[in-house]
Amino acid sequence: ARHHAMEERANLMNMMKLSIKTLIQSALSLGRTLDSDFPPLQQFFVVLEHCLKHGLKVKKTFIGQNKSFFGPLELVEKLCPEASDIATSVKNLPELKTAVGRGRAWLYLALMQKKLADYLKVLLDHKHLLSEFYEPGALMMEEEGAVIVGLLVGLNVIDANLCLKGEDLDSQVGVIDFSLYLKETQDSDDKQDGGITAVLDQKHYVEELNRHLSCTVADLQNKIDCLEKTNSKLQEELAAATDRIGSLQEEQQQLKQQNELIRERSEKSVEVTKEDTKVELDTYKQSRQGLDEMYSDVWKQLKEEKKIRLELEKELELQIGMKTEMEIAMKLLEKDTHEKQDTLVALRQQLEEVKAINLQMFHKSQNAECSLQQKTEAISSFEGKTNEMMSSMKQMEERLQQAEKARQVAEERCSKMKQELAGRLDTCRQQMSQLDSKCSTLEKELKSEKEQRQTLQRELHQEKDATTLLKTELQQMEGLKKELRKLQDEKQQLEKVCEEQEQALQEMGLHLSQSKLKMEDIKEVNKALKGHTWLKDDEATHCKQCEKEFSISRRKHHCRNCGDIFCNTCSSNELALPSYPKPVRVCDTCHTLLLQRCSSNSS
Repeated sequence: ARHHAMEERANLMNMMKLSIKTLIQSALSLGRTLDSDFPPLQQFFVVLEHCLKHGLKVKKTFIGQNKSFFGPLELVEKLCPEASDIATSVKNLPELKTAVGRGRAWLYLALMQKKLADYLKVLLDHKHLLSEFYEPGALMMEEEGAVIVGLLVGLNVIDANLCLKGEDLDSQVGVIDFSLYLKETQDSDDKQDGGITAVLDQKHYVEELNRHLSCTVADLQNKIDCLEKTNSKLQEELAAATDRIGSLQEEQQQLKQQNELIRERSEKSVEVTKEDTKVELDTYKQSRQGLDEMYSDVWKQLKEEKKIRLELEKELELQIGMKTEMEIAMKLLEKDTHEKQDTLVALRQQLEEVKAINLQMFHKSQNAECSLQQKTEAISSFEGKTNEMMSSMKQMEERLQQAEKARQVAEERCSKMKQELAGRLDTCRQQMSQLDSKCSTLEKELKSEKEQRQTLQRELHQEKDATTLLKTELQQMEGLKKELRKLQDEKQQLEKVCEEQEQALQEMGLHLSQSKLKMEDIKEVNKALKGHTWLKDDEATHCKQCEKEFSISRRKHHCRNCGDIFCNTCSSNELALPSYPKPVRVCDTCHTLLLQRCSSNSS
């Protein structure tokens, strides 16, 4: 094998020497710039291709095995920045579709720049990179490569103007023409006879190379025919897919119309709910106004009771002499005051409950963004609490009525006491003489009673302080009302935001459903394009479904969806598939699956 590789390298080097020599002599004899139709120049590029292809490693691709000398030439762009212009111009040529055509264009441009020898020398200086593309015994990895690069330096004398746009560099087949070399050798001296004999000895080798190239060209043409057939099939499938897309667009327009109808209905329902909420808010405001009026009435009654208490105190000053009867009246007054204090405590408790309710409403308004269901529950609980407030206010009214009854009883007792006092005043005048002796004792008792009066005054001041506290609490209640109004406004805004979000979610759901339908259709088209494994007639001897053996009477039929073979009874159904414009034969299982899919898509 080594000896054979050495012979190949020697033959290629001799061919290269002859091609370069004939090219330089013919170019100098012409005395003008060379073009691509010049035969010695064409023969030079053919020999140079064989030199660059010698010892190339085979690269496996999805099409098949490939040998391309453009891979090592691409390394020149990385190693020598000056060659970047050549690489970009080769990549921008739209006519070039294969690596062989790009490699030939690269060689043409390098020759026109007169830097072909420099670029190949850069490659030979980095043989560790060339080892990825060439085998160890290749021409570019041995000394012959350096000799060829030295010979290429002589081409800098030639001026070439090669056109790349009009030529088909991908499909050109390079064949070495020995007639040029024979003519050149006949005119040369006897010293060159040895080179001609060496070329003739290697004729068989070159013929084998030409045969190999013709075989590869035939294989490529067969592959091109196969690709054209597949392209025609794909175009037919694309036409069916475009028809399917048109039908889907019509369905999409119908769905848009349905969405508009649903949107109008939802807007009407939203308007009805808004009107209901407004009516509920009006009723709540009216109930709140009624509660405020009742509270003002209770406050007026408290003021009137205070006035009555002052009058009673004046009567107490007049009834100092009647101590025992006045003690009974004081006890009654104490009972009344205790009841009023209880009512005040109850009012404070109710105010605290109202504050707690307002705080709960504030927290509920903060959590309103989480879910609408919690808002509705909070509203229902708030209505229940308002009902409790109404019941508590009714209880307060009953208590006030009881207090008024007790006040009436006290007034009746006071009138009776006045009558009794009028009767007893007469007796008292008669007993004045007796009472003079008791003045000293009564004065002592008056002092004690004055002390009791001072305590009563202190209690009155405390009650005044309590009234001021109640006023402040009323102001706080007004602030809480304002906060309630703000919360109601925020609630309305949140409801609007929630409605807009619900509409957006509905639209997103519709878009998602449409996209799912499109995805299923695309999957079906992809399945149809990819196709299932098409069983051969020789591989199936029994029906896949009923497992009956095929015979002359029971013939074989392919399912166009799954590709399996069935009998006539198991594949008597027909359906329109995305890959077929007309209804085709389908097995029973595929028939049921496709019908279910169509029903789910339509629903």
